[in-house]
Amino acid sequence: MKVVLLAGGFGTRISEESQFKPKPMIEIGGKPILWHIMKEYLHYGFDEFIICAGYKQEYIKNYFAHYFLQASDISFDFRVGNERDHREIHASDYEPWKVTVVDTGHDTMTGGRIKRIQQYIGDEAFLLTYGDGVCDVDIQKLVEFHKAHGKLVTMTAVKPEGRFGILDLDGDRIASFREKSQQDVGYINGGYMVVEPKVFDYIEGDSTTFEREPLERVAEEGQMMAFKHKGFWQCMDTMRDRQKLEKLWQSGKAPWKVWDK
Repeated sequence: MKVVLLAGGFGTRISEESQFKPKPMIEIGGKPILWHIMKEYLHYGFDEFIICAGYKQEYIKNYFAHYFLQASDISFDFRVGNERDHREIHASDYEPWKVTVVDTGHDTMTGGRIKRIQQYIGDEAFLLTYGDGVCDVDIQKLVEFHKAHGKLVTMTAVKPEGRFGILDLDGDRIASFREKSQQDVGYINGGYMVVEPKVFDYIEGDSTTFEREPLERVAEEGQMMAFKHKGFWQCMDTMRDRQKLEKLWQSGKAPWKVWDK
């Protein structure tokens, strides 16, 4: 089963860094958040990725084009001239994955990006998520859940952390104040989806937002199920989010680092 990663947006809410690189290439612990997401999928045995690139897509291509060398100890012996290869690989620590980076357009919407990679999917179900969020969802159980119900789409449903305090008002008087908790908010789309190929038929073209017409229609037809995840989930929309993820990583207790557990 292939993994499709949406990595073509502009990341306007974290423009401090996204003006220089695509949002999925912003680093946590010295590695792009895209790498962190891929490492989780690899942990569960999914090693073939299709990246829907767009904004600054050349940055992503260059990263993977040089990935092997970046992950290796290597000697360059320029004394040999051009008669033979002057590189010697000593040791490598790279992930055994296959990566296809597709330029899905600069201004294409999420549905259009998915439609553009249809030729790389074929007639099999695929995994789909966004290139800016990490979690500790058990992807193997997610896939098993999807196969058991037989619907077109399974979406991981999460409850995000509350960011603002709750005020209970009695007229103009604040009767009580408390920090917002997950119990105060409903489930939202956490990405980490499993999608049947028939969903391509619900997407018209580049201007289609996947989360609007296609998924709304799939839900109305009773063809979408929620895989409720009550563990860790965090998107990286802002610099505050990035700093939080960086702090968790540096603490050695990053919840999404399932491959070391």
